[in-house]
Amino acid sequence: MQRSSPACRDCESSFVSQTARRAVDRREFLKAAGAASAVIAVGSLSHWAQAAETSAAPAAPESLVKVLYDTLTPEQRKTVCFAWDHQDPQRGLLRSRVANNWHVTEPDILSDFYTADQQAMVRDIFEGIIQPDWHKRIYKQLDDDAGGFGTDQNIAIFGTPGDGKFELVMTGRHMTLRCDGNSSDHVAFGGPIFYGHAATGFNEPANHEGNVFWPQALEANKLYTMLDGKQQKLALVEKLPEEEKVGFRGAAGQLPGIPLTEMSSDQKEQVQKVLQKLLEPYRQSDQNEATACLKAQGGLDRCALAFYKEGDIGDDQVWDCWRLEGPAFVWYFRGTPHVHVWVNVADNPSVVTNS
Repeated sequence: MQRSSPACRDCESSFVSQTARRAVDRREFLKAAGAASAVIAVGSLSHWAQAAETSAAPAAPESLVKVLYDTLTPEQRKTVCFAWDHQDPQRGLLRSRVANNWHVTEPDILSDFYTADQQAMVRDIFEGIIQPDWHKRIYKQLDDDAGGFGTDQNIAIFGTPGDGKFELVMTGRHMTLRCDGNSSDHVAFGGPIFYGHAATGFNEPANHEGNVFWPQALEANKLYTMLDGKQQKLALVEKLPEEEKVGFRGAAGQLPGIPLTEMSSDQKEQVQKVLQKLLEPYRQSDQNEATACLKAQGGLDRCALAFYKEGDIGDDQVWDCWRLEGPAFVWYFRGTPHVHVWVNVADNPSVVTNS
């Protein structure tokens, strides 16, 4: 299937969802989807609008996945729907795969493979996973990296929504996102995720101008400046690990960098700020799940933080690459040549992922 032409959201007057410009506005659409299980009608938002009269709250993204699934034709399901534990011959357990640029299925979200209403549902699932005050920033990343939302992203649904475990996976350049409603046991975010941004080109300058995720690195670098000489020596690591190496080392694993137990109380408070900055783009339920997983493995006191000399753009000692890691927690921020971030969080190291 040929990829659709990129569209630029900067040409629009605002970052309002496309759904808001349809006959049923966004609020009515979300409310209606919450009651849609009783009135599913393929490709018809008017029925959802009628259902909105009896629905008091917007639908959760997982509810929209169920609505979307019910509107898919048999031919669409053959292409984008898979068994929960589907194994790909080259890529392993497809549901838990993560990469910096990949396509879980072929059809782009805004291609004619999907109806306009299905495209609108996918957009609202996407926006439901992201905190509202991050929508504009994420759409900027998509504009810069992929020509806008839906022009080079794809989805797959694993399992059967409404009948046991299920998960929607969304992929593309600088994106692996999941919507699973806690179907995936023992892991946060439904499994490993990826985000990134090349704001000004493939090779970004030292200040990463316009990169929506660079403030996360600046927050971490504040902590580095709070460390004394001995602590900085512990924290600074010479060589970068491979990008894809985000598997869990376990409780007995050798973690690079400075153990957080070596930090003072004010330094640990700054680590908490770093963690909150990392989590803030995601909906509250995913934030809560990630912090619960971290607590189950012993909390931040079981973690270490590493800053890497290799990859220091501009040799300015504002460290572009760093990694917060615990027995079953990896948040690897790699800022060279542009920002790539790999995330893998579980409640115990025995959880196996495709990472």
